[in-house]
Amino acid sequence: MIQQYIPVFMVIAFAVIFAIMVVLSSKLLGPQRPTPEKLSTYESGMKPVGTTHERVSVKYYLVAMLFIIFDLEVIFIYPWAVHFKILFSELGTSVFFSMLIFLIVLELGYLYVYKKGGFKWD
Repeated sequence: MIQQYIPVFMVIAFAVIFAIMVVLSSKLLGPQRPTPEKLSTYESGMKPVGTTHERVSVKYYLVAMLFIIFDLEVIFIYPWAVHFKILFSELGTSVFFSMLIFLIVLELGYLYVYKKGGFKWD
């Protein structure tokens, strides 16, 4: 049984070894000329404001949640919509109601973001 996975383990081992070799070779062979300008924090070409230990606004996380919710919707709904006729003929109405429940949960996420003011871009 485990013998069937030997090629997979070999590919994973090769990938890990190759990745380590590339990172180490760039570190060893690459130019090492650090300057204060190169070591400074880069924020869109502007001078950094404040310290790195400041609290991040909740809106940042709300935007991230919006992206994840939208991404999940597209990833799951598009293939479902493309194959809806086939799925509906094979599995019946359970396909429709399971997607309806999925959409309701996602819309609750949108409602949460709306209540928290995530759609107000000040």
